Amino acid sequence: MSDAASVHPYIPNSVPRIKREMLDAIGVEDVDELYGAIPQRLRVPGLLDLPEPLRSEYTLRRHVEGILDRNASCAEILSFLGGGCWPHYVPAVCDEVVNRGEFVSAYYGDTYSDHGKLQALFEYASMLGELVELDAVSLPTYDWGSAAATSLCMAARITGRRVAIMPASIGAERRSIIEGYCEPWVDLVTIPFDPATGLLDVDRIRETLSDETACVYVEMPGFLGTIETQAAEIAALARGAGALCVVGVDPISLGVLEAPPRYGADIVCGELQPLGIHMHYGGGLAGFVASPDEERFVSEYPTFLIGLGATAVDGEYAFGEVVWERTSYVKRGDSKEYTGTTQNLWAIAAGAYLALLGPQGLAELGRGIMERAEYAAGSLGELRGVRAPALGGPFFKEFVVDFGESGRTVAEINRGLRERGIFGGLDLSAEYPGLGQSALYCVTEVHTKGDIDRLAAELAEVLR
Repeated sequence: MSDAASVHPYIPNSVPRIKREMLDAIGVEDVDELYGAIPQRLRVPGLLDLPEPLRSEYTLRRHVEGILDRNASCAEILSFLGGGCWPHYVPAVCDEVVNRGEFVSAYYGDTYSDHGKLQALFEYASMLGELVELDAVSLPTYDWGSAAATSLCMAARITGRRVAIMPASIGAERRSIIEGYCEPWVDLVTIPFDPATGLLDVDRIRETLSDETACVYVEMPGFLGTIETQAAEIAALARGAGALCVVGVDPISLGVLEAPPRYGADIVCGELQPLGIHMHYGGGLAGFVASPDEERFVSEYPTFLIGLGATAVDGEYAFGEVVWERTSYVKRGDSKEYTGTTQNLWAIAAGAYLALLGPQGLAELGRGIMERAEYAAGSLGELRGVRAPALGGPFFKEFVVDFGESGRTVAEINRGLRERGIFGGLDLSAEYPGLGQSALYCVTEVHTKGDIDRLAAELAEVLR
């Protein structure tokens, strides 16, 4: 291998002459001298066993694309997976807006430079606030889990209490995020759910509430797709104990379901991914937090809030951060929680989506999703050895399918469907052993009647 081959096109200081000039400038003979403080026993002798480097853009692209081609995406395969990241249609205008040069950064300059982006974020917050019927809406957190955790921590600070009650039906990933965020400040108590209906045990909530309870957290719809018909009763119990009611929502459901404040929610949180954001492996998620525009709530937000403020010109207003001094950007190590701007681009995508659909569009979309999901559950429920929906009562977008009487495990069934070009439902058997061999199926506006009929037909073949 020649010396020229060791020069990387994207690393200027890999050129021997430049490297020599840098070493001479700092008075060092070779690079090894820079590591003199590290004992020899801690160093790896010789060279690492690494493959040959890819020295051109073309070979690098070909290598990476070869790896990616091994993936099977939901663009090629009919998918009924959900469980926190759902297959929704993203209108072309959403992609067009977020890919504009004015927006396509996760960061934003500030009130002195990014007036247009700040206005777009303000409009997003205004439209989402109208949807959830609350006036204060944060810029995004990382995902629903972090938004829920922030909401519980806010409730603890507002009430001066430590205990938060939450349902056992929350998905494992979201539960893990909540536990990790809340551990220093909030004690979490889990309430069981009825495996026949998916509803929370209200009597257990009543028994658990105390003068140490900061809030009760409810999801609508729940992770298993169930609509918590007891939400108003739960909220009333929480308030009767001097606690707050925090509700986690799928915002796309609010075209057909009541806004949480109507049944007693004090703080609302949820996931923005259904609102114009593509499914990504770990990237297409963003959470939100909303509350009344009251000082006791607003002062406890760790996240950015965008509002209108007066400028130096009389009668002129501009968009900017509200109550900036409460954030970690000002208080640093003394802040209540950390905040950042990594998900702000998704707020603009959600704003474009909400503006495009409007109230009537969201209502039509919600009805269409419920009709498709009902049809899918009914079709699968007619198959031998299959019970769907396995949980009684109304559901939205997702429902549990019980394969316990089919003689097959969910893993076996999903392998069979995969061989037929279908991603089956999320296997619940490990996370929810009380539900047996069950799977969580997701049906949205992207699924046609033909798609659902194909699923039922292929599933019947797998179960033979």
